[in-house]
Amino acid sequence: MMALRTDTFDLAGLRLTAGEGRRLGLAVAIDPFELGGERYQVQGSPVPVVLEISRTTGGGYALLLRFEATLIGPCMRCLEPAAPTSAIEAREVSVPGEAEELRSPYVEGSVLDVGAWARDALALALPAAILCAGDCAGLCAVCGENLNRAEPGHGHERAADPRWAKLSELRLE
Repeated sequence: MMALRTDTFDLAGLRLTAGEGRRLGLAVAIDPFELGGERYQVQGSPVPVVLEISRTTGGGYALLLRFEATLIGPCMRCLEPAAPTSAIEAREVSVPGEAEELRSPYVEGSVLDVGAWARDALALALPAAILCAGDCAGLCAVCGENLNRAEPGHGHERAADPRWAKLSELRLE
């Protein structure tokens, strides 16, 4: 059975009383990312997610979102295809009329913006650099060759620094 596709969810529609909870399987579309001027898409979007909703005393909700997502795009070192997978577990609390830290930015009235929450949670879980492999060597700074496929010892002679050119004319005898 395919999970229900939804980007927003009406929490009030569950009619939960304080202490009650539900676990739902949903499918959420996650918008692409632009990182370092490159575009990255979530593989297989919409992504299956598990949403756990618990009603708190005071008319609020405790929310838990779990999913796994693979981001597809160029490696930030060598530009070859990269596809890192991240496991996400995000929690939110929303209690209307309480302090700012008890109000979720993803809940407006009783409507939960699951799509925005999933995208933000994935963005926070991404590694600092999207790589094709953890040991990616990148591109040669001189010739641009992919160092993952280059011969061992690939290198170039360094050009002399023009600021030191006059010293090369100096003859010590």
